[in-house]
Amino acid sequence: MKNVVREFALICALAMIFPPTLSGQAEYTIKFGHIANDQNVWNKAALKFKEVVEKNSNGKIEVKVYPNAQLGKEMDVINGIQLGTVDMTITGESLQNWVPEAGLIAVPYAIRDLDHLKKVAGGEIGKFIEKEILKRINLRSIAWLTRGPRHLTSNRPIKHPNDLRGMILRVPNVPLYVAVWKALGAKPTPMDFSEVFTSLQQRTIHGQENPFALIKSSGFYEVQDFCNLTGHVISWIYVVIGENKLKSLPLALQEVVLDAGKEMQHYQHKLFEENEKKLKKELVDKGMTFVETDQEAFRSQAKKAVIKSLTREQFNLYTQIISVQ
Repeated sequence: MKNVVREFALICALAMIFPPTLSGQAEYTIKFGHIANDQNVWNKAALKFKEVVEKNSNGKIEVKVYPNAQLGKEMDVINGIQLGTVDMTITGESLQNWVPEAGLIAVPYAIRDLDHLKKVAGGEIGKFIEKEILKRINLRSIAWLTRGPRHLTSNRPIKHPNDLRGMILRVPNVPLYVAVWKALGAKPTPMDFSEVFTSLQQRTIHGQENPFALIKSSGFYEVQDFCNLTGHVISWIYVVIGENKLKSLPLALQEVVLDAGKEMQHYQHKLFEENEKKLKKELVDKGMTFVETDQEAFRSQAKKAVIKSLTREQFNLYTQIISVQ
């Protein structure tokens, strides 16, 4: 109730400070570029942000959303924000190039489940990472979004790390992922994502790992029988705006943007949980069998490889993350 009253008061105040503008007369424009496709929950969240900002600013701000990497890849857009050619994006562990702590956003088996994720990303650890991002690269986080847990698909059930022996597994070209899957007993093979379906079809690789959304959209259910619920990476990602851009807005409009970020976050979290249930059902309907795994065995066997890959600063934060109850 307090939030409703606060939002109403803010809208009334803005109506007095910034009278409604005629169509096409926005005084400020925010260019929001990201790599997700049109149907992804991140893009739906971005459109929610656009809707709320434009409504609550009485049309003073126009938000232009560019999905599908229209403004470039993730790093291109981040560089664009630094140059002032773009204003916002959705980004995560790529920020570790500037902020080593951001690398902890997607570490295998650091986050146990979605409840643990909310306590970490929405708690003091998340706030610390956000402050470091602002301090070191001048990007202000206005929301954190959930990402689908990564699961392993295969043509035989995988319940324990021992079941991975001899399995050629496609992984992203990320040294940590290669090290972890090697420690688990698989034969990790970095490969461009565009080659995965054909390689699975031709049996040159035996499995791959991705969230439900990519498993479905890429049609992996056509060439893989099992989805093994490893949940080996449960992670989050940030919606950021250039601090210079934010500060260029009048104070009241800065508040509109920040409040819209909170609303976008709440909207995406709810949408994500609904979407995960829907995607799982759709994959079952497509013929995939879901397999429960020995999470503790996987986590225990992967831990040494994870720790070995971390810097001292990252290790300190990692121990804090896994200690959150």
